[in-house]
Amino acid sequence: MNPKLGGVRSGILSITMKDKAVLYAAFMPFVKNGGLFIATNKRFSVGDDVFLLLTLMDEPEKIPVAGKVIWLTPRGAQGNRATGIGVQFSKKNELAKDKIETYLAGSLNSDKPTHTM
Repeated sequence: MNPKLGGVRSGILSITMKDKAVLYAAFMPFVKNGGLFIATNKRFSVGDDVFLLLTLMDEPEKIPVAGKVIWLTPRGAQGNRATGIGVQFSKKNELAKDKIETYLAGSLNSDKPTHTM
């Protein structure tokens, strides 16, 4: 299952993560300030500023998250990887990172890299 993506326009992405497994797969705790992989066909460049409206599980409110594109996975990438972008949260987005880590408590373990970017 992939996160639902809607409302794409000029660097604004509306993301819904309704499943803990999808959130776990997308979350990047090894990135300084945290980050998410967002599957999208929209074109971005490394360094682009993006604004996420993030909905976690069944929460009624969207969490606004400012971030920056730190990597791209292009269409047709080796290993059938999903096309998309890696977004690093800005320093001001502790709420998003804290909520994600709360949902994933006990799931974040050594099978993901721990270095920082």
